[in-house]
Amino acid sequence: MMSTILLQMESNYFVLMMLHMWTVLIAFFLGTIVLLMKKGTPLHKRLGWIYMVLMFFTAAVSVFLEARVGPQFLGHFGWIHLLSLLTLYTVPSSIIHVRKKRIKAHRRGMLILYFAGIIVAGIFTFAPGRYLHDLFFGG
Repeated sequence: MMSTILLQMESNYFVLMMLHMWTVLIAFFLGTIVLLMKKGTPLHKRLGWIYMVLMFFTAAVSVFLEARVGPQFLGHFGWIHLLSLLTLYTVPSSIIHVRKKRIKAHRRGMLILYFAGIIVAGIFTFAPGRYLHDLFFGG
């Protein structure tokens, strides 16, 4: 009975991890395109919305992934979850900024989101003991 419950929990973790990994991977490529393209165009706005939805969704999913490397807080959260909270804050605040025509604040938020929420968090995913580290470097 207990092993069945543990197996189910591990299966749920794997599904959430894959969902998180694939949405953030798509967001990485889309975010790179949006970052490099001409700003303010209809295409920029359309792709930007998709990017924002993907980033918010992937951050929300990551909150349900327990930290398995390093110290845990409340028996679940790790330091990397701070980047999830940053993302959950930055997405709506950046939308508000652009709607209020505060373009510099929007740009700053988007740069923070891309570099902290994708690049820095992505680097952490290759730390020893994490799934991608084990996948690419053997575990």
